[in-house]
Amino acid sequence: MKIELRRITAVIAAVLVSAAVAEASRSRPLDEDAALELLQRTLKRDQVYEKRISLDCVAYSTEETTRTYFQFVLREIHNAKCGGDPDTSPAIDRYRVYRRSGKIEQWEAGEDKWHAYRGAEN
Repeated sequence: MKIELRRITAVIAAVLVSAAVAEASRSRPLDEDAALELLQRTLKRDQVYEKRISLDCVAYSTEETTRTYFQFVLREIHNAKCGGDPDTSPAIDRYRVYRRSGKIEQWEAGEDKWHAYRGAEN
């Protein structure tokens, strides 16, 4: 009975420590590198551009940095591998990644507004 109680206590302690670590990591705001990595990972996971362009032919750059979010633009890479005019790099999309929540928004040029990221639905 004592051994079983120790095991239960150890499991409860491990769960509480894990929850505290998870909460602490969420409470830290994303830096620019982490925000960009989150965006890249999300776009790849959701296969947003799979039928449109290879992600190997996309460049990411930071357009705006605020206390609240990072705004990234995705541009086509034009070179021998990807094709296109090397003197141009058209914008494909723009995204905001919020520092605290990790929430992603996408710019909708036709509506001239930001909206919540909806994955491949976009």
